[in-house]
Amino acid sequence: MGTISLSDFKEVRIPAPWGPISGRWYGNRTERPILAIHGWLDNLGTFDRLIPLLPDYVGVLCIDLPGHGRSAHVQQGMHYAVDDYVLIIPRVMEEYGWSKVSLMGHSMGGIISFIYTALAPHTVDMVISLDILLSLTLGPKTVLKDMVQSLEKHLVEEDRQKEGNLHEPPSYTLAQLSKVLSKGSLNSVTPEFAKHLLHRQVMKSQLYPDRFYFSRDGRVKYHTKAIMEPGYSEALANRIQKKPYLIIKGSKSDFLGVHTEKAIAILRRNNPHFQFYEVEGTHHVHLHAAEECARYIVPFIRHHRPPALTSWSLSGKEQQLSAEERRREQERFFKRGKNAKSKL
Repeated sequence: MGTISLSDFKEVRIPAPWGPISGRWYGNRTERPILAIHGWLDNLGTFDRLIPLLPDYVGVLCIDLPGHGRSAHVQQGMHYAVDDYVLIIPRVMEEYGWSKVSLMGHSMGGIISFIYTALAPHTVDMVISLDILLSLTLGPKTVLKDMVQSLEKHLVEEDRQKEGNLHEPPSYTLAQLSKVLSKGSLNSVTPEFAKHLLHRQVMKSQLYPDRFYFSRDGRVKYHTKAIMEPGYSEALANRIQKKPYLIIKGSKSDFLGVHTEKAIAILRRNNPHFQFYEVEGTHHVHLHAAEECARYIVPFIRHHRPPALTSWSLSGKEQQLSAEERRREQERFFKRGKNAKSKL
């Protein structure tokens, strides 16, 4: 079996009342893929370096969240919130008729995956969480200050977008954009890797030749975060129980720390399918240390999403498994069916 080719994808547009959710379905499109969800202010390009390292028998559907990448922006007068993003998962499942979903999320995408898995654990068969589990815990004064500033800035951005007022955001050369993006990520994304996040979120300036601007919805910068009150994250973790859950932490990142210890302890407790690894790197560890992350992700996928009775390759040709391999796979299949408690 080989790995997914980054050039083997199908552009998808998933219908939504406010406009389509854009994505790319990489690799095998004959079976249910892994649903990959990016972080705040990023887009599906965040997985560019990881995708080619994953096994080709299972596809990966990477989406741009609303307001990000090439997905539609919500209507004027509306606001973005993490809780609303959680609903994107069942919307994608409904579009493709899935009763189960495999999730891979980075940053906000990981928070979305955690919340959804806790709310509907019977519909999730595995989770891969990249340098995140839940939101940072902030004091009441900090939360209140952030909410006030977000409200004010959201209203300013909304006024800028009104018909008749609309004007271009600040524009830059591509080299400058790489530095702006790197600085905005607190240097988690180096200028070298910024290109993976820029190709789906810039538009050419109509005012200045050879300049570009960020095309994402400016309102996403002032979204409503998922506030985890004391005890809430632990209650969510308790609902996940023995679900296969892989967490990879960037060694230089503080997105996994004291505030996640209790929830992680609950996920780890009596769960043989829980795994936690630390990889040298920043918050975007999957982007600049993709090979090291894949060392843990690939075996996890192979164990919890094993190949079907016949394997799949990029050429589309099926390779017959040996009689012994087929027998073992059939035993695992029927064992899973016997132990299943729900059809969902």
